[in-house]
Amino acid sequence: MLKHKDHFHGSDLEKIEEIYGIKKEDITSFSANVNPLGISPKMREALIRHIDIITSYPDREYTALRTRIGEYAGASAQNILVGNGSTELISLFIQMEHPKKALILGPTYSEYEREISLGGGTSLYYPLREENEFVLDVEDFKRHLNEGLDLLVICNPNNPTSTSITQKNMRKILDECKRHDIFVIVDETYVEFAPDMGSVDCVPLTRYYNNLVILRGVSKFFAAPGLRLGYAITGNMDLLKYIGSHKDPWTINSLAALAGEIMFTDTDYIHRTRELISSERERIYQELSSWDSLKVYRPTANFILARIEKEDVTADDLFEHAIQKGLMIRNCSTFPFLDNRYFRFCFMLPEQNTALLKCLKELL
Repeated sequence: MLKHKDHFHGSDLEKIEEIYGIKKEDITSFSANVNPLGISPKMREALIRHIDIITSYPDREYTALRTRIGEYAGASAQNILVGNGSTELISLFIQMEHPKKALILGPTYSEYEREISLGGGTSLYYPLREENEFVLDVEDFKRHLNEGLDLLVICNPNNPTSTSITQKNMRKILDECKRHDIFVIVDETYVEFAPDMGSVDCVPLTRYYNNLVILRGVSKFFAAPGLRLGYAITGNMDLLKYIGSHKDPWTINSLAALAGEIMFTDTDYIHRTRELISSERERIYQELSSWDSLKVYRPTANFILARIEKEDVTADDLFEHAIQKGLMIRNCSTFPFLDNRYFRFCFMLPEQNTALLKCLKELL
């Protein structure tokens, strides 16, 4: 039986296999937040055909890759920096900014605080409030921005709440940050899943704010966490030049670079992903909203956060019950401001989602 402190990330399948004796191949991970359609078919075919590309060094400037990303994201190639996953880019930008005091919108991904502390900085949290359905109160938030802060970090849509900030509201935040000389990192790992991506996508704002960097990757939407391919978009050319002169060359291998050049053009795959997630997101939200034993929060990403209302059931209990059936959910009590009543799961294929709903209902 797990102890409260033993919680698992979506990538911890080997640990699950060791502790529970369940082969990782037999586990359906609703914890990893990865596109259930798998990788882009167009990318798979290209990599098979061009496997010999690993005999050559990639272009040091990644010109073709940055051009393709720019076409996909709506940005100029000169405003794009590529890296070994968004995690490397989070580290790079935080190292370059070297903040003494940062504000993080939480509950959220722990890597931000970790990187800030590694550089000797201190992190403060502004909590998304449960009574507001974890939706940000922008006007109240603005009142917490001041000259004592060097950095603001926002995950949008946010993990684990699956709530998002519109581009219109982000502009209000950026105006206030500009006034107080605060640099802003917006992690858009999940933005491509948003119901109306255009209203959440903040890449257009990089044309007007030089205190803004947008981070994205291919791990979730393109189901390719093993590629370790991420990219940053910013209008701050001085910062890009400085980072470019300090970062290691060739942090992206030839196969990952080629994959990036191809996957962003697979429009059929992109369309099918958005259709699937949109349909399952609404179906699951409506179903769970009808359960008296749960409180759910309207999701805008490819996962949903829920709070258990049934007194004798905890997130530990749900995890244990589900994993015995080979279904892995995320206990959210390790996130700031959340306790052992909260859990999260992502949307998989319809039949898999139905199996999980049936499993949860057995306890709830």
